[in-house]
Amino acid sequence: MAGPKHILAIDQGTTSTRAIVFDADAQPVATAQTEFAQHYPHPGWVEHDPEDIWRDALATARDAIAQSGVGAAGIAGIGITNQRETVVVWDRATGETIHNAIVWQDRRTADLCSRLKREGHEPAVRAKTGLLLDPYFSATKLAWILDHVDGARLRAERGELAFGTIDSFLLWRLTGGAVHATDVTNASRTLLYDIHAQHWDPELCALFDVPMALLPAVHDNSHIFGHTADGLFDAAIPVAGIAGDQQAALFGQACFETGMAKSTYGTGCFMLLNTGEQAVASGNRLLTTPAYRLNGRITYALEGSIFIAGGAVKWLRDGIGVITHARETNDMATQVPDSHGVFMVPAFVGLGAPHWDPDARGAIFGLTLGTTQAHLARAALEAVGYQTMDLADAMIADGGAPPAMIRVDGGMAANDWLCQFLADMLNVPVERPRHLETTALGAAFHAGLATGVWPDLDALARTWVRGDCFEPRMGPAARATLVAGWHAALAKTLTGPRA
Repeated sequence: MAGPKHILAIDQGTTSTRAIVFDADAQPVATAQTEFAQHYPHPGWVEHDPEDIWRDALATARDAIAQSGVGAAGIAGIGITNQRETVVVWDRATGETIHNAIVWQDRRTADLCSRLKREGHEPAVRAKTGLLLDPYFSATKLAWILDHVDGARLRAERGELAFGTIDSFLLWRLTGGAVHATDVTNASRTLLYDIHAQHWDPELCALFDVPMALLPAVHDNSHIFGHTADGLFDAAIPVAGIAGDQQAALFGQACFETGMAKSTYGTGCFMLLNTGEQAVASGNRLLTTPAYRLNGRITYALEGSIFIAGGAVKWLRDGIGVITHARETNDMATQVPDSHGVFMVPAFVGLGAPHWDPDARGAIFGLTLGTTQAHLARAALEAVGYQTMDLADAMIADGGAPPAMIRVDGGMAANDWLCQFLADMLNVPVERPRHLETTALGAAFHAGLATGVWPDLDALARTWVRGDCFEPRMGPAARATLVAGWHAALAKTLTGPRA
């Protein structure tokens, strides 16, 4: 008798949690999603309540399974993908968290990162981790919790506490506290993991003052991590795949060949270029990161991380009321022939690659009495294109061949105007898959490989279906004018030297 052929993917993002059931053809058959609260206790600080995340993950998972009609017994495995770098610490005995989750966008440890840079630690950290000393990553957030929650450091040293990124926290809760583990992609974003030796590094843990007793076990992305605890679902389900959201999107886009690239547009924007078994050291302040590890064999990627993409559109909606729904930006951008000289640099939480300026803040340049809401909306979308162009240029400068095309995904990729502008700025075709939920699909792929729903990468690649393709249309002179305006606005926003 054939086993179950459906996979449940839990996609825990920065502003929402969704669960999607995929069938053996990699088609979504049921989806549930809910947004959750963001907490900003101080300027530059961003927190989540981990109990909100757990509640929503469980509720959406149950809802999606119910909608699918296959029942828990029809789910071959669960794949988890998650907002990376976000830090949770909990009590091993009770499972209770000791502080809100500190989110990847949070900048409270910028001064500590600056001090470590001044002390000369960044080259050694970068050699082992592929990362930069920036508050974006987990280690300094974790140290902050240990230093600011009464008794936390002593309890951590005694082995009473557990640390995890969101995937690890959800895995712990799903397995009823039986499993404390993570995967190589999430581990690699902590500043504590040697991506070449592939283990937690004692010297890095000492540098960031993180007791190693806190850390989870690290496994391949496709792996039977454990089984769901009694009472969560009608039957026990193996948790069989975990990947950080951007690596999951690369996998879901079937970018399995060296030189293939994808760019995901959610709260932030993240471009990954598959570099195969070679961990390429960037000379242009991109990140070197594991893309996935299967059967102990690792594939690497170059990554460019933009902190704010869709987040700027969310600010237009929630912050200043320029729009009511994010989808309005597509029509607004087409209402005007250009941005009227307006450039938005969306450095609301600092700038990521290739600038890495945590002290930069958002700015809008070129405002006149003729500026309208449509111009602001267009400028927000254009900023996404300019930032993506900067990433692509950095990857090429690092020795990567110009990609033949870029595969895009994430919520913003549904915006036709944005996809066309990306093609114009990058001067390459932009391919959009038929289904945009490629992050969740990547997690499902990992779980499906581990449980036999799909036999190999070739089978996964055959499921990828192109939806639309956007060809470059803008002339070189028009592009050069826009690029010059963007670089001028960017120069006014940066607070220090780019290097």
